[in-house]
Amino acid sequence: MPSAVRALGPPLLMTLALLGTASPAAAAARPAGWSLAPAGGPRPSFYAEGDPGTALQDTIAVTNPARTPVTVRLRGTGLPVVLARSALTVPARTRAEVPFTVTVPSGSAPGDRSGAIEARDGTGRTASVPVRLRIAGPRLAALTVEQVAVHPDGITYQLVNRGTTVLVPTLAVRADGVLGRVLDRAPRTLPVRLAPGIRRTLTEPWHGRPLLDRVDVRLTVTAPGGAHATADTAATFVPWGTLGALAGAAATAATATYLVRRRGRRTGESETPSRETELTGAAT
Repeated sequence: MPSAVRALGPPLLMTLALLGTASPAAAAARPAGWSLAPAGGPRPSFYAEGDPGTALQDTIAVTNPARTPVTVRLRGTGLPVVLARSALTVPARTRAEVPFTVTVPSGSAPGDRSGAIEARDGTGRTASVPVRLRIAGPRLAALTVEQVAVHPDGITYQLVNRGTTVLVPTLAVRADGVLGRVLDRAPRTLPVRLAPGIRRTLTEPWHGRPLLDRVDVRLTVTAPGGAHATADTAATFVPWGTLGALAGAAATAATATYLVRRRGRRTGESETPSRETELTGAAT
């Protein structure tokens, strides 16, 4: 463990660990010019582990083997990295070291996080060293399925990660109609990665659904670590366009029948002589 590492927060000591040793082939493949690497030993990256609120300190080194000075700008990405200097000029054939601090945010969920320390010179050339952070604490896989609804383009639903680990969920869909099952999809992995506390709205396509039926839909979602959730909804399919056309045709037929009958009654009435006419004829 490098001697530059020390705890800055009160809870627990955060340590840096050696992830591996750079191979001679990798070293030979490095481009000529300045380079960026952890100070204090051949480490390909920084690794940290600790509880929320703890901090670590280590050092990044910029080596300039050239015969002229080089100026680089430094920054951290992906994690709360604070560098002692954001820019420095490294003389020819010299190595300069810059301390930095990474603090685990308070309230962070347990799990792995990643970032990097990057350097860029005036020509646009860049180099980076990964920083890997593991936040200690219990790992819990939990999720819920919410807001399930059936629409013309499919089934919409929301997945919510209620645990402390990143989830890659698996979905199974089933729908039962009045006369039996109309949809049965085996579990399949969804193309999403759900971080803790994240809510995602998704749509499950449903082509060839019934034209006239009432169905009960069930979604079952699982994820590694024991996460499991189900949600149900009901939907009624009615072909309103077809029914409207049929109703219109029936109304037209009924109207035509009524008019024919009425015309027939009027014709019959006109051919029957009235009583007054009959009496008049008798008197004559």
